[in-house]
Amino acid sequence: MESALDLLRQLITSPVVYLLLFALTAVDAIVPMVPAETAVITAAVLVSGDPPELAAIWAAATLGALAGDHASYVIGRGGGARRLARFPAESRRRASSEWARRALYRRGGLVLTTARYVPGGRTAVTLTMGAVRYPPRSFLLFDAIGAASWALYSVLLGYFGGLAFQQEPLLGVLAGLALSLGVTGLLELTRRLRRRSGRRKATHR
Repeated sequence: MESALDLLRQLITSPVVYLLLFALTAVDAIVPMVPAETAVITAAVLVSGDPPELAAIWAAATLGALAGDHASYVIGRGGGARRLARFPAESRRRASSEWARRALYRRGGLVLTTARYVPGGRTAVTLTMGAVRYPPRSFLLFDAIGAASWALYSVLLGYFGGLAFQQEPLLGVLAGLALSLGVTGLLELTRRLRRRSGRRKATHR
């Protein structure tokens, strides 16, 4: 096991690994099942706290997330916008799309930066923002903030996992992944509870 971990540590410094991290975090925007966060955390654990390597992992993850989000935005802006335009003016779908447009224009930055921590939220929000033609410059600004903070969060999980389990790096990887899943699950639970609470309030009115 130790020899396998040593081999992984050697491979993690290869430029190919950074390209792989970039690709995974980019594709994750369109195919949420891709384990992008897992790959970033694992890489951060295996570099054993080396600052230049951690910075490179952060940069690759940030740029990959940005590229993927913009690809999803472009897809939504193309196909999604055309579909929305076909809805009849008085239809429920047109009303819903107009509501989404207004909501995103008011709180789009907050929604975009936090959605990536909710399972599937990143894909849904970036596609929708493209479909309602959210301003590209604002999208770039807030997406850069969200991508950089998410990449930093993932790298720090791996970094502290590696520090806590220096003698057992495999346990560090598992601990980092467990914490990541726990935080994601807590956010999803909070979102569902808030939605349920909102429905109850709407019912009692």
